[in-house]
Amino acid sequence: MLFTVPPLAGHVNPTVAVGAELAARGHEIAWAGPASALSRLLPAQARILPAGEESGGGYAALHERWRDLRGVGALRFLWEEALVPLARAMVPGVERAVRAFGPDLLVADQQALAGPLVARRLGVPWATSASTSAELTRPFADFPKIGEWVAGQISGLLAEFGDAATEPQGWDPRFSERLVLVFSTPELVGTAGDFPAHHAYVGPAFGARPASPGFPWQRLDPARRRVLVSLGTLNQEAGARFYGAVLGAAERLAEDVQFVLAAPPALIGPVPGHVLLQESVPQLELLPHLDAVVCHAGHNTVCEALAHGLPLVVAPIRDDQPIVARQVVEAGAGIRVRFGRTRAEELRDALTAVLDDPGPRRAARRIQASFAAAGGAAAAADRLEKLL
Repeated sequence: MLFTVPPLAGHVNPTVAVGAELAARGHEIAWAGPASALSRLLPAQARILPAGEESGGGYAALHERWRDLRGVGALRFLWEEALVPLARAMVPGVERAVRAFGPDLLVADQQALAGPLVARRLGVPWATSASTSAELTRPFADFPKIGEWVAGQISGLLAEFGDAATEPQGWDPRFSERLVLVFSTPELVGTAGDFPAHHAYVGPAFGARPASPGFPWQRLDPARRRVLVSLGTLNQEAGARFYGAVLGAAERLAEDVQFVLAAPPALIGPVPGHVLLQESVPQLELLPHLDAVVCHAGHNTVCEALAHGLPLVVAPIRDDQPIVARQVVEAGAGIRVRFGRTRAEELRDALTAVLDDPGPRRAARRIQASFAAAGGAAAAADRLEKLL
């Protein structure tokens, strides 16, 4: 099986767990994507087939331009500057990978559109890896013009790479007609009883992560409740104002709460003793020691927190994050605050609510149980094997 993925941790991570499960069952696994980025995100023994190497300043330059965008501007940038160019860049490499590796099945991340384009061209069965559930919730139902614009971007890509003489019109490379693996559950997404049979809600799939050495475990305070604050791997530099509110809330909750703040120390400056500031944290290992999580509503962080039964305070920034934040709130598992305008008092009140009110924790534990029942990587592997 061949996984096609973009160079983004949140999209690669689920495939690591599923790939490991498939390999343990005797399948041969490989990944196709930008090799320099994937080598940092995949296990050392992973087989990587290069497709879409960085150019013109690379993905770091794209990130510099993207990080301060919001709303429609961020969406336009995502499609015009990231997804469509990435598809164009990856198609030749993915085609070489398919011809050399000869997969029986291609598993394409929703943002690695080159995978389905090549699979259709070469007649290879393919499935979708939906590393976020946002696209499955009709996100543009209230904004039809935006939905039409996105559809136009996809149609243009199909016209560029499809064979008009043989391809049916209107197919969507974001959604396989055979299988869509959704790394969530209806209890969080809110689609219970309202999704097609080929949409498999398998829950989060957690795989091996690169080591994060040097975390000062001895500094975790057993006398205080502990809260992780993380804006993920891509949004830290955009968080200067938000971090100010975090430090203000930490000051107001100093007697009872220890904050573990994952952020660049140079951006934060001095912190009081009950704030544990680290450039990065071993998140999966840390979560069992926590009482709540404050984050940007990134799908991976939200699912990891809920998989440990932890309530959330979510401050979405862009892209799918407002949709994921709405899912958290509607499920009763957390409170939403404003990323760009949150005050220390607002953040303190939200944290106090999720820590003291048993409702969010009960909801988080209900979702935790649904994740466990869904099966994760093993369930995803089961569904993929049925397509062979």
